[in-house]
Amino acid sequence: MKFSKEQLALYAITDKKCTGSRDLSELVEQAILGGATCIQLREKNVSDDELAEKAASLLKVCHAHGVPLIINDNYQVALRCGADGVHVGIEDAPVSEIRRIAGNDFIIGATAKTVEQAKTAEAQGADYIGVGAVFPSPTKTNALRITSEQLREICSSVSIPAVAIGGISLENAAEIKGCGQAGIAVVSAVFGKEDVRTAAAELKALMES
Repeated sequence: MKFSKEQLALYAITDKKCTGSRDLSELVEQAILGGATCIQLREKNVSDDELAEKAASLLKVCHAHGVPLIINDNYQVALRCGADGVHVGIEDAPVSEIRRIAGNDFIIGATAKTVEQAKTAEAQGADYIGVGAVFPSPTKTNALRITSEQLREICSSVSIPAVAIGGISLENAAEIKGCGQAGIAVVSAVFGKEDVRTAAAELKALMES
């Protein structure tokens, strides 16, 4: 799937703590129907086979709606199951290594908490960067916080698009508007809600207003 920065507008990330026993494929479809433009499957402490099985299920839903599916961390599984890309953290495999193996059509996102990290990700071939945590994150309580000024500086330091992440909700999303990011990445603000579709729609409307 060809990547465009518009796909970062509302980037919804799954988390088992939020989704619980609810059907993940159904929740992802509801998020997309509400306005999610990209889905990231984030599953910690599962086998590659289980991750691939979940990814294959979500891939059908995402592609039915023309939305890319990104796998967190594990680029081998992403390639194996035909996912559209991977998002890697600072301690994961280098973007340059993944790009060499996966080719140019594979979407690669990289976490960047500093200008230096953002420039390195771009130089190595990343398609976008994830910048944060911009607010205290309920899913990553130890995440390093960055200010709105730092977000603006990082976004302006590279030519690839950035998505802001970390504790973003309907209540605070407006505080980071105009900092240069192409969109917002959310976890609990969508998948932690009982009505996932409405939660996604409200966030999308706020960011477009």
